Amino acid sequence: MSDELRSIWHALGEVADPELPLVSIVELGIVRSVERGEDGWTVTLTPTYSGCPATRVIEEDVRAALATATTAPVRIATALAPAWTTDWIAPEARRKLHAAGIVPPQGEAAGAAPAGVRPIAFHRPRPVPCPKCGSLKTVELSRFGSTACKAQYRCSDCLEPFDYFKPH
Repeated sequence: MSDELRSIWHALGEVADPELPLVSIVELGIVRSVERGEDGWTVTLTPTYSGCPATRVIEEDVRAALATATTAPVRIATALAPAWTTDWIAPEARRKLHAAGIVPPQGEAAGAAPAGVRPIAFHRPRPVPCPKCGSLKTVELSRFGSTACKAQYRCSDCLEPFDYFKPH
């Protein structure tokens, strides 16, 4: 890996997600690739969902961060396929989310299905553990929490509310 590429990845690792500023866009798996072409660098991003309101802010933050990492032109590309999945969240980001009282997604969202195929599954949802006391006696209060990616829960034991980052 070249020094310039290493510098670019480091700069990208410093870009916080606007909706979850405790984790970077690299830790969330939003940065798909960084490639050097004849006319400069191309950074490919995959938004957490196609209508994510933070997409433009992330692009601006990437441009600002890379202005200090390289003098070469930078192009931002968006890749919607394959769609982002919570499976791409790095273990360190999951730890940070949990420490902040946001329960990271449980299990694998993408499963073992072939690319582009999402099987219908009828199963009981896993209990969402309380990030404060660890109890599995939790109740979903709202399908949507502080952002569309999160649901609002409350623990029936300690009565604390918390966000759950929904798997998708």
